[in-house]
Amino acid sequence: MSDVPFGFGPPDRDPERRDQPGSGDPFGFGALFGFGGPGGAGGGSPEDLLGKMPLFAELQKLMNWSGGPVNWDLARQGAISSLATGTQPTSEAERGAVAEALRLADLWLDQVTDLPSGADRPLAWSRVEWIEQTLPAWSALIDPLAEKVVAAMTAALPQEAMAMAGPLAGIMGQMGGLMFGAQVGQALGRLAGEVVTGTEVGLPLAPAGSAVLVPQNVASFAEGLDRPDDEVRLFLALREAASLRLFAHVPWLRQQLHDAVHAYARGITIDREAIERGLTDAMGSMEGGFDPSNPEAIQELLGSGLLEPEETPEQQMALRRLETLLALVEGWIDAVVAAAAGERLPGHGALAETMRRRRASGGPAEQTFATLVGLQLRPRRLRDAATVWGAMAQRYGTAERDRLWSHPDLLPTSDDLDEPMDFVARQGVDDELRALSAEAEDAGTGESTDEPAAEGTDGGTTPPDDATPAS
Repeated sequence: MSDVPFGFGPPDRDPERRDQPGSGDPFGFGALFGFGGPGGAGGGSPEDLLGKMPLFAELQKLMNWSGGPVNWDLARQGAISSLATGTQPTSEAERGAVAEALRLADLWLDQVTDLPSGADRPLAWSRVEWIEQTLPAWSALIDPLAEKVVAAMTAALPQEAMAMAGPLAGIMGQMGGLMFGAQVGQALGRLAGEVVTGTEVGLPLAPAGSAVLVPQNVASFAEGLDRPDDEVRLFLALREAASLRLFAHVPWLRQQLHDAVHAYARGITIDREAIERGLTDAMGSMEGGFDPSNPEAIQELLGSGLLEPEETPEQQMALRRLETLLALVEGWIDAVVAAAAGERLPGHGALAETMRRRRASGGPAEQTFATLVGLQLRPRRLRDAATVWGAMAQRYGTAERDRLWSHPDLLPTSDDLDEPMDFVARQGVDDELRALSAEAEDAGTGESTDEPAAEGTDGGTTPPDDATPAS
């Protein structure tokens, strides 16, 4: 009997059986790993061999990602896998109900804003569909940030640390992509289980013209509210339709929000001298010094906070601008939906309060931007922004309210939101000044048109005293 069980031993010594398929390898592992090819010769590189095993093939695929600083394949897989046991497909009835709610929402909004509809097609997405369909928007937003973080960290590492990394330096980019992909995947998985519309995080994530509700999450949102399902659905459809109108017809708004995030990314810097001092202290505190081949030592070093970027004044300005813009968007939606719902939606007050509590406790928008750029979207900003929009409509009308979106310089600043009613009052003064300026321009134009009539035929000008009054 063989000393090695199950045939895991050298090939059979019988010449007549040596070349038979499976000889000495009853489970076929020789074929899997490339042993015993034609003529008994082995073959295949280590990458080829690992690629034939499902688990390692998937790992190899992830490690070979070359699509940018974030491994979006891993992010997608991680997000979807976190929902595997909790997601439900949308039904035909749900799709019909969503379409009807969005249609009615647009009719109501037509009466309270001059901005036309921005929704071309109503969509009811499952949680998995939300992840898959919004990945392109997340990629455009997050990739520049992740790329800058990796570049800043790499540039800040002392030469000694880079030399100690040795062969590992070549795969730092791939490992960074995996780490970012895993982090983003977890965040998107959590968001997919909460978001009720396509624009709830403050940005339009669906393809242009797509009005989206997530019926499974809408049902969760409605639990405990003691309101009819169709009323809750219509309230959320009003918010989605209002948001799409704003982003569709204020062409610079989306870019301004992206620019604020990317401005934060451009400002990411890491204090190299602080890292060098920290490395010296960390290495000195480790028993026997720092050993780059010891995973525990590397983990301890990374967890010491040395590589965390420091927030600069420029980044603080970018975050303040982003916070203000998001508050103005959300505040406008609140004001417009309140005007549209009016007495038509009996539960509007309770639903709006539920949405405010959702934000105050850290809703999807705050969670998202806190994860990505450290932004804390304060509810106070949203209330002040809603006050501005509501007062503008009441005092000057909806056209004047929406005119502020015609140029970013017309919008309230963060300082303006500290005293929202002062900002509203100034708009009336500004209108009067504009009217006076227009009258002055008209008067000046009138004087210039009268001058040629007072000129003589020889090109001279008749003195004003000699001018004959018109009959």
